[in-house]
Amino acid sequence: MCFSATANFVGSGALCAIGVVTLTKVKHRREMLFAALPTLFAIHQFIEGFVWLGLDGILSPAIAHNMAAAFMLYAQGILPFLLPLSVFLFEPDGKSRRRMLPFLAIGGATTVYILWALAAYPLQVYVESNSIVYINQATDHTAVALLYVIATCGSLFFSKVRAMVMFGAANLAILLVVMEVKRYAFTSLWCAYAAMASLIILVYFWKSSGERPFLYSL
Repeated sequence: MCFSATANFVGSGALCAIGVVTLTKVKHRREMLFAALPTLFAIHQFIEGFVWLGLDGILSPAIAHNMAAAFMLYAQGILPFLLPLSVFLFEPDGKSRRRMLPFLAIGGATTVYILWALAAYPLQVYVESNSIVYINQATDHTAVALLYVIATCGSLFFSKVRAMVMFGAANLAILLVVMEVKRYAFTSLWCAYAAMASLIILVYFWKSSGERPFLYSL
């Protein structure tokens, strides 16, 4: 997140509260992964707080690098598969779940490639204009970015659940704005604002309490 470690830690606390409340609204095991996204984003923002502390010289450079690697592991390595998987599990019937399969395949392939890239190439981390920049030369390509966007946002647009479509639209809008304004700090800023969009998930679980769980079928 931009500005400081404090901003990350405060944001993480707020997201954690959203995440805990969202999880209390879960009524079926298939809902669990999608409902856990705000909590996972909270942990993610908490980790970046330690990256800031390292870059500010409060913690050692080694800790900053390790925390940055953990941040990238989730942001680029896990999220492209985790998000479409959460939508796949949530979908109420076989037809809607089959629509998620291409996104699962793209997300899985993207995840495998990015995990390899994160292991094979060094990570550069630095501050520019009050934002953290994460650079891995093997993932910093337009083709990888496009596959990432398709995996993380595409599945949401094809969901039968209206709130997921809204979450996807919010994330895509945020993505386009960040790409236009601060492309160099895309990984940090998009993850931060996507985390804020998790409020949509809480509102959905809260308001749809009487409609769930779905009658899941094959």
